[in-house]
Amino acid sequence: MIQDEYIPFTIEKQKHIALIAHDSKKKELVDWAEQNKEILKNHFLCGTGTTARLISEKTGLPVKGYNSGPLGGDQQIGSRIVEGAIDFVIFFWDPLESQPHDPDVKALLRIAVVYDIPIANNKATADFLLTSRYMGEEYERSVINYNKVIRNRIQQMKID
Repeated sequence: MIQDEYIPFTIEKQKHIALIAHDSKKKELVDWAEQNKEILKNHFLCGTGTTARLISEKTGLPVKGYNSGPLGGDQQIGSRIVEGAIDFVIFFWDPLESQPHDPDVKALLRIAVVYDIPIANNKATADFLLTSRYMGEEYERSVINYNKVIRNRIQQMKID
């Protein structure tokens, strides 16, 4: 496995979903979660700060809360992706509003791509993902073996 190009991972039938929203998008995400609570109740939910609390209050669903985004919540979610504890992200972000934690947001988006995690950044994409046939079954994903990539780069530098 250490020499393979890709490392296989399974997203289980019951997903671990992170719910995140910038301030101007919180109401939209809370309303979306309320509209989709029959689907969401079958999965494990977590979220950043106020977003997790608001969703839990409005829907009655249990949502594990992390810190708010500007206080490290995005980084906490990212670390949980790396650990394999989050395998799906709904992040309603506001692309027109500058955020004090923009580098953290970019890092979270990058880590979701690195670990081949489904991520929705708006309602339309969230709707498509939530109604996908994969929401009710396992999904096999493959993550690039970056350790091998790095070792190959080091070898190439020694040759050059």
